[in-house]
Amino acid sequence: MQVQGKYDAKAFLTEQMTRAQGLRLKRLSEEAYQPAQYARDLSSSEAARRIQVLEAEIELADSF
Repeated sequence: MQVQGKYDAKAFLTEQMTRAQGLRLKRLSEEAYQPAQYARDLSSSEAARRIQVLEAEIELADSF
């Protein structure tokens, strides 16, 4: 997020996750049998982190 031409890291960390992130996180959490990883009130950065972790776990599980 930019404020008057400057990047505002604090605003990015507290910005609500996007609809696309919410849908992806919900699908991945169900696929990984970890529904507790999904929550409606996550920040965009936390949602991105959880998506990355779940994708890695699913990829690892599929490799066996």
